Amino acid sequence: MQVGSGRAHVVGTSHNNSVLGIVVSSGAERGVNSRAQSAVFTGRKAEAEERENRKKKMKDRGGKGQPSVDERYTQWKSLVPVLYDWLANHNLVWPSLSCRWGPQLEKATYKNRQRLYLSEQARSSCLPTCIPLITGNVTEPGIGGLDSVFLHGLACSLFVLVFAVDYQCLLSLICTDGSVPNTLVIANCEIVKPRVAAAEHISQFNEEARSPFVKKFKTIIHPGEVNRIRELPQNSKIVATHTDSPDVLIWDVEAQPNRHAVLGAQDSRPDLILTGHEDNAEFALAMCPTEPLVLSGGKDKSVVMWSIQDHISSLATDPVSAKSPGSGSGSKNTSKTGGASDKLVDGPTIGPRGTYQGHGDTVEDVQFCPSSGQEFCSVGDDSCLILWDARTGSSPVLKVEKAHDADLHCVDWNHHDVNLILTGSADTSVRMFDRRNLTSGGVGSPVHIFEGHSAAVLCVQWSPDRSSVFGSSAEDGILNIWDHDKIGKKQEAVGTRVSNHPPGLFFRHAGHRDKVVDFHWTSCDPWTIVSVSDDGESTGGGGTLQIWRMIDLIYRPEEEVIAELDKFKSHILTCV
Repeated sequence: MQVGSGRAHVVGTSHNNSVLGIVVSSGAERGVNSRAQSAVFTGRKAEAEERENRKKKMKDRGGKGQPSVDERYTQWKSLVPVLYDWLANHNLVWPSLSCRWGPQLEKATYKNRQRLYLSEQARSSCLPTCIPLITGNVTEPGIGGLDSVFLHGLACSLFVLVFAVDYQCLLSLICTDGSVPNTLVIANCEIVKPRVAAAEHISQFNEEARSPFVKKFKTIIHPGEVNRIRELPQNSKIVATHTDSPDVLIWDVEAQPNRHAVLGAQDSRPDLILTGHEDNAEFALAMCPTEPLVLSGGKDKSVVMWSIQDHISSLATDPVSAKSPGSGSGSKNTSKTGGASDKLVDGPTIGPRGTYQGHGDTVEDVQFCPSSGQEFCSVGDDSCLILWDARTGSSPVLKVEKAHDADLHCVDWNHHDVNLILTGSADTSVRMFDRRNLTSGGVGSPVHIFEGHSAAVLCVQWSPDRSSVFGSSAEDGILNIWDHDKIGKKQEAVGTRVSNHPPGLFFRHAGHRDKVVDFHWTSCDPWTIVSVSDDGESTGGGGTLQIWRMIDLIYRPEEEVIAELDKFKSHILTCV
């Protein structure tokens, strides 16, 4: 191989060259590659400047008199041993928009194991594209075995040392225009039980590392981005997903084969496709707690309901379709996904049981009444909160015209008290409504307005452990925990100090450095939450998944806490 005065250029794999796929340019090729290389460096410089601008933006986001995101995070991390009973931090290579707990798999003495569903939104990226070209055996970004990592390092070192090729330029020249597929990830998580983890252990984590408590079990290659995941309460192995299409996709996660997210991989085949929307339905998705019903909302301003039982009934008359489509058999029905790809998704389909019209803009979220499969609610970009009853027809039972001062993003219905409904909005507030006090038309009259965020609220959810407690997450990177029972109750002053936090707020999780797009309480381990942030704006990278539980001294009755601390009074005094 002739090196000469020119630099070796990587042009991809070649049958006439080594397994590493490198050739030396001729004189004519050199000029073309030189210009390409110059363009690459220019692009790299622009990307670097953009990253710096993002970092500066994040540092300045705190505003006048407020700490920056980095300062807030540093302060939060120093308080982790004091505020948390347990915390696991898991770095995500790709951004994620949804996370949901699945069934509990195992109970042990010091920790339990539980299923977790997680989305991975793959973006066009150079590194995941070029690694398979160099090593030939890396099947997933960041997952490859020791051999692949070693080969990748060896190959890149060889290029840099022998041919003096800039590493970043090398990666750019290797890359194609492809991207890694979007995936639905099924993981098994180990959840440490209360009062087991040592304080110094939970605070010593690396933000760039993956947690040993989160282990990938299976990957499903999803047709399009996974915007929302919901599990079926009647059958824990069935989940529904929303993507940028009019359809809802149903997956039997146990029957679906495990796939590798490599370039050009074919999409997994859904076990069932729910059709009925006339435009994309991207986020609004809910499963009924009492019946196998699915609810969805979309850009067509409608709310659509299906029964999975309808598919089971059809299987009884069509035994050929009984096997999971994910395993390669079944009916040949197709449905078209939305977005730029406009791909056909293969799988059995069923139509809706009902379509409900009443919104004037995109429906952003839907929720079933916990005690009835026929009653549900929806919120949308028209600032409306609508209550429905399928038994009375397709028109709204009650419509609050101006529930918030901006678009509504999320809604949740209290499982302990079915009269209470939460909504979250782009106006940065969370509002609690009592449906007994609502009237159609005019401005909504919430029981209380919770103001503890500085950006749009993205997710609200009632706690399964206490009827008055709920959480809210927002684009400000904060997940707040509230207790509406504390509102209006007299607080004893400590000296002359006066509380300056919003009424009802009793815990702020500040472990994320960018918008917290989703979170979910688990009903199997009390007060344990999984939350996920999309860190694209702050780092230009993927996301952060955290599983955490605040220390019980925060939420237990005050008299219990005082009595427990009193037992250790003498020991505390000696420490002081």
